[in-house]
Amino acid sequence: MKFDVSEHERKAARIPHEIFLVNLITNHILIFVAMLGLARDNPMLLLITPVVSLVVLTYLLLRGRKAKLVDPWFVNVHWQLCVRRSLTFIGMLGLMALVILAVVIISGGHPRPHHYAIGGVGILPTMITVLVLIVMESDAMHQARNGILPKRMYERFPNPNAKQLEE
Repeated sequence: MKFDVSEHERKAARIPHEIFLVNLITNHILIFVAMLGLARDNPMLLLITPVVSLVVLTYLLLRGRKAKLVDPWFVNVHWQLCVRRSLTFIGMLGLMALVILAVVIISGGHPRPHHYAIGGVGILPTMITVLVLIVMESDAMHQARNGILPKRMYERFPNPNAKQLEE
């Protein structure tokens, strides 16, 4: 659904998607791969990715709550869309953490090759989720740039004063 919104609102509506994309692409792909190469010498470096991600996701959730109070309707709805996707991602990260924790407990802290395979199977859904979220957030940025909201988000956050445009 396309709406008549100002250029300023369109730019502001892109911000949550840009932040989330930076977290997904830079942090979860680029930095994580770089840290994997350094993890042999210092395994604690692998904690950089989850710590940075938790900070970014916490900011998105808190700012999304604030958006309900201070942002125009169109911008707020895009923040809420990003918050929903952030919560989905947090759920996947939690599931991955549970699988890794289970592997550590089962292995007694000394994993064997088959334990790594089980851990890899637990990580795979999170990796797929990252890729899917990158595509979805890229599309959401395009929608924000063009004054578009998904129909389900409009139904969830209706605004009778919003001027809908013909598509």
